[in-house]
Amino acid sequence: MPPPLAAAAWALRAAVWACLAASAMLVAEAAYMGLASLAAAALWRRRPLQRRYRWEPMPGAAGGDVEEGPAAAAEFPMVLVQIPMYNEREVYKLSINAACALTWPPDRIIIQVLDDSTDPIIKELVELECLGWASKKINIKYEVRNNRKGYKAGALKKGMEHTYAQQCDFVAIFDADFQPESDFLLKTIPFLVHNPKIALIQTRWEFVNYDVCLMTRIQKMSLDYHFKVEQESGSFVHSFFGFNGTAGVWRVSAINQSGGWKDRTTVEDMDLAVRASLKGWEFLYVGDIRVKSELPSTFQAYRHQQHRWTCGAANLFRKMAWEIITNKEVSIWKKHHLLYSFFFVRRVIAPLVTFLFYCVVIPLSAMVPGVNIPVWGLFYIPTAITCMNAIRNPGSLHLMPFWILFENVMSMHRMRAALTGLLETAHANDWVVTEKVGDLAMDDLDVPLLEPVKPTECAERIYIPEILLALYLLICASYDLVLGSHKYYLYIYLQAFAFIVMGFGFVGTRTPCS
Repeated sequence: MPPPLAAAAWALRAAVWACLAASAMLVAEAAYMGLASLAAAALWRRRPLQRRYRWEPMPGAAGGDVEEGPAAAAEFPMVLVQIPMYNEREVYKLSINAACALTWPPDRIIIQVLDDSTDPIIKELVELECLGWASKKINIKYEVRNNRKGYKAGALKKGMEHTYAQQCDFVAIFDADFQPESDFLLKTIPFLVHNPKIALIQTRWEFVNYDVCLMTRIQKMSLDYHFKVEQESGSFVHSFFGFNGTAGVWRVSAINQSGGWKDRTTVEDMDLAVRASLKGWEFLYVGDIRVKSELPSTFQAYRHQQHRWTCGAANLFRKMAWEIITNKEVSIWKKHHLLYSFFFVRRVIAPLVTFLFYCVVIPLSAMVPGVNIPVWGLFYIPTAITCMNAIRNPGSLHLMPFWILFENVMSMHRMRAALTGLLETAHANDWVVTEKVGDLAMDDLDVPLLEPVKPTECAERIYIPEILLALYLLICASYDLVLGSHKYYLYIYLQAFAFIVMGFGFVGTRTPCS
C-alpha cells in the first residue's frame, strides 16, 4: 500500500474507533433513559403523580368550575400567564383566547401579552384582541418594548419587572401557538402549592398538524421520544430535565432566586432551568397534561428551529460548565448528570457522531482498503438505538426507516450548530422565529408525504450542502458497488437519496413567495 494511502487508512481507522466509542456512549445513555422512563411509566400506572406528590384540588374547584366569592378566591394564589410573541399574525388569537379561557378566579389571574412585533399592522391586531378581552372584564395586559434586546428572554424579563407581575406567586408561559385546556392551572398549580421544593411543572406538547406531511410526522416521533424518555426519565430519577420554554408553570420565587431570565444564549429556558437546578430546586414533568401546539411544516423553518435549539444548548454548555463543576449546593450525581448526560452526550456528542460516522466515515471506509468496521458498531448499535426509540413510539414503527434517514440529514445542520455554539462564532446568537400557520390555509397544507417543487413556483430554494453531500455519497456507494467489498452501498445509496430529496426541497410543505 502506498504511504499516502496507508496514512489515510490509519487516520480513517482512528476516526472509526473514535466514532465507535462515541456511539457506545450514545447507546448507553439511551438505554439508561429508556429503562428509567419505562420504570416511571410502570410506577405511575400503579401510583399516579397525584399520589406520589402531595396534590389536592384547589378549594372550591370541582368539575373544572371555581366557586365565586371573595372567601373562595382568597385560597387561590396569584397567577401570571405570559404570552411572548413576535409578528404572530397567524396564531396570536389562539394563545390569547386559550389563556383568557383558563379556569381561575378572575381577580387572581393576570394575562400578560408580551408583543415584540415589528409589523405595525400585527401590533394593532394583537392590541385590539387584548382590548376586546379587557372589555369582557378579563384582566389582560398588553405590553410592548421599544426594542427587541434579548429576544424572548428580554421580553419575559421585562414582563416580570412590572409591579403587578411581582405580586404573583406563579407564572405560566405559553408561546403564541400553544393552546392550554381551560383546566390547565387547576391541574398544575396544586403541585406547586403543596410541594414547596418544586420550582417548575413541565407539561407535554400535543401537535395539531402532525399529519400534514412526512416531515411533521417525523418531528412528532422525535419530540414524543424527548417527552416520553428524556423528560420522564429525568423527572423520575430526580436528576435534571430542561424547561421546554412553553407549556410550563414556574414558581416566581425560584426564578428570582436563580437570577431571573438571561439573554446570553438562544435557549433562555434551558439556561434558567440549569441555574434553578444548581440552587437545589426540583422539577416535575406531568405527561398526562397536554397542550396543543404547532410543528414547523416547512424545511426552512425546521432548520432554523433546530439551529437555535442545538447551537444554544452547546453555547450554554460552554458558558456554564465551570459553574456546574464548582457548584456546592447540589450532589455530585446531579452535576455528573448535567455535565455528562444532559450536555456532553446529548447536546455535543449526539450531533457530531451521527453526522461524522453515518454520513462521512462509513461511506469513506467503503473506498479505503484495509478499513473494516465491526458489525457491532455498524449494525447492532444503530439497531439498538432505533429499537429503543420504537418501543416508545409503537404507532410510528412503519416510519422508522424514514426517521433514520431524515435524522442523519439533519445531523449535518445540528453538527454545524453545535460547533457554532461551542466555539461561539458570530452566528452563535442568531434568532429566527419559527414560522407558524395556525388556522389559516390548513387545507392548502394537506399535501402528499413527498411533494415536488413546481418549476413555476419559488416555493423552496435548493439546499447546496445537501446536494454536495448527496454527490459524495453517490460516489462512495458506486465505488463500493463496482470495486469495493464492504457491501455498504445499499445503505449509502438510501442515504444519498435522502440528501437529494431534502436538497431539492421535496420535503415539508410549500413556502409561498412573499
